[in-house]
Amino acid sequence: MVNLKINGISVSVPEGSTILQAAKLANVRIPTLCYLKDVQCVGSCRLCLVEATGARGLVTACTYPVSEGMEVRTNTPQIRKSRKTTIELILSTHKKKCLSCARSMNCELQKLALEYNAEEDRFGTDHDLKPIDDLSVSVVRDNSKCVMCTRCVAACTNQTIGAIGPKNRGYSKTIGSPYDVSLAHTPCVNCGQCVVACPVGALYEKSNVADVWGAIVDPEKEVVFFTAPSVRATLGEAFGLPVGTNVEGKMISAIRQLGDIKCFNMDITADLTIMEEATELLSRLQNGGQLPMFTSCCPAWIKFAEHYYPEILPNISSCKSPQEMFSAVLKTYYCEKRGIKPENLFVVSVIPCTAKKFEVSRDELGHFTDAAITTRELAKMIKEAGVDFVNLPESKFDTPFEEASGAGAIFGATGGVMEAALRTAAVKLGGKGAPLEFKEVRGTQGVKEAEYTVGGKTMKVAVASGLDNARKIIADIKSGKKDYAFVEIMACPGGCINGGGQPYVHDEIRNSIDLKAVRAQALYDYDKDKTLRLSHENPAVEILYKEYFGEPNSHKAHELLHTTYVKREKY
Repeated sequence: MVNLKINGISVSVPEGSTILQAAKLANVRIPTLCYLKDVQCVGSCRLCLVEATGARGLVTACTYPVSEGMEVRTNTPQIRKSRKTTIELILSTHKKKCLSCARSMNCELQKLALEYNAEEDRFGTDHDLKPIDDLSVSVVRDNSKCVMCTRCVAACTNQTIGAIGPKNRGYSKTIGSPYDVSLAHTPCVNCGQCVVACPVGALYEKSNVADVWGAIVDPEKEVVFFTAPSVRATLGEAFGLPVGTNVEGKMISAIRQLGDIKCFNMDITADLTIMEEATELLSRLQNGGQLPMFTSCCPAWIKFAEHYYPEILPNISSCKSPQEMFSAVLKTYYCEKRGIKPENLFVVSVIPCTAKKFEVSRDELGHFTDAAITTRELAKMIKEAGVDFVNLPESKFDTPFEEASGAGAIFGATGGVMEAALRTAAVKLGGKGAPLEFKEVRGTQGVKEAEYTVGGKTMKVAVASGLDNARKIIADIKSGKKDYAFVEIMACPGGCINGGGQPYVHDEIRNSIDLKAVRAQALYDYDKDKTLRLSHENPAVEILYKEYFGEPNSHKAHELLHTTYVKREKY
C-alpha cells in the first residue's frame, strides 16, 4: 500500500494506483472528460490536471501513478484557471446547439462549463459545420460537436471493430471512418457502445419517436408496445432514480399515458426463445448437427459474425431474437385473434439496443416490427408528454401477454440466456428438485465457462460479452482448444443492461460504481421474487403452442420464429 495526501486528506491505496483512483477513495472529485472507466485512460483532455510533489508542473490524475508520501492539490487557483481555459478552448470549436442536442442537460461538457464558469465565446467560434452522417439506420454522427476525447474510438476498438478512428493531425484532426465513408458502409455492428461513451452529442441513435407519435394519433392504427427485459432496470435512471431501480409498474403506467396503447411483456418471447432454442440444441446433439450452437438473441453479434466469421453462421441458432419473435406473433396470432388487419397494427419495441434498429430493417425477418425505440427514446416521449414518472402508480402488463418467467427477465444480463436454457434443460432432464440458479454463468466478467451434468448428461458451456471476448471464444473453438456444446454471446460488455440505447449516466457515477453489475442485480432480484421461474412453464407460451404453433420447431414455428443469415463484406 502507498500512503499519500490529497488536499490534506490521508489515503492509502495499492501500489500502481493513479492519483485519480486515490482521489476517489479520499472522496475528492477531479473532473475528467476523455477518461472513462473500462473504456479509455489516455490523459488527453487535460481537465484532470493536478499538482503533485515530485512532479514537474501539472500532471494528469488519470494516468500519473502515486508514490509514498506524495502530496496532491486538486483545486489551486492555477489548476482552476487551467481547467477553465481548456474548457473554453474546447467550446471554441464545438457546435453549441445545446437546446436541441440529444445530450442537453445530460452533457459532460455542458456540466463542466457551468461548474467552471466558462465563457463559451472567449476564444470565438472557430469551426466549420461538418456534414451529419445519418445514413446508418441506428447511429447518427455529428462531428461538429466532437470534442476529440476519442472515447468513441476506444469503445469501437475495444469491440475490435474499428469502424471509426482519428484522421489527420494537429488542429485538423477529426474522427471518421476509413475513406470518409458513412458508418452505414463500414462493418459497424450498430452496438452503440460509441454512443454511450461519447460525453457530448456527437453520436446518438437515429430516432423513431416521430413515427411512433404519428401512429398513436392515427385513427387507423392500433398501437402496441412491448418492453425488453432490461428496460425495467434502467428507465428510472432517466428520471433521477438510483441505478438498479426496478420501475416496471411505473414504466407500464407511463406508456399508457402516451395514448391509447396496449403494453406487453417481451419476457414472454424470451421464454419462447428458450423453447425454440433448447429444442434446436437438443436436435443438434441427437442428430449430429453443427456444434457448438451459438445464441442468436443479439443483433450486433449476428452482424459481427456475418462480417468477420461467416464460416460459423451454420453454428448460430436459427431462432429470431425475442423482439422479432414477438412482432411476428403480434402480426399473425394476435391479429387473427383480435380480428385486426396486420397493416393496421403498429408494433413498437422498446429496447436497450441501437442494433435492434438495424435488425428491424433486415429483409430475412419479415419486417414485422414497425418501430424500435431505445430506453432513452421512451424516456424522451414520457417527458414530452408531461408525465410525472416518479409519482406514477404501478400498473401491470396487458393481457394476453402479461405474465412471463423470471428466466425471461434475466435475458437482459450476460449469462441470462444461458441460465434460462440450463434451468429448462435441468428440469426436463433431471426432474423436480433440479437447480434453478446457475451462478457460474452470472457476473460481468467477459468470459465465463462451466460444465454441468443434468439428467446424467454432461455439457460444457461458455458465455462471452463484448466482441473482443467473442473473438477469444471463437479462436479457442476453431483451434480445438475448447469443446463447448452451447455458447452465449452478447455484443455489449455486460449484456443488454449496458446496451447502446440505455440512459446516459454521468461519468462520476459510471466511473465510481460497477454500472453493469448494479443493473444486472435488479434483474436477478426480480427473478428471485417471481413464483414462475421456468420458461417452459410460462402459461402464455403454452397457449401459443397449443393454439398456434403446435410444438417447438414445428413447420409453422420455423416460418415465423426462425431466420437465416447472410455473409457480409469485412470492409
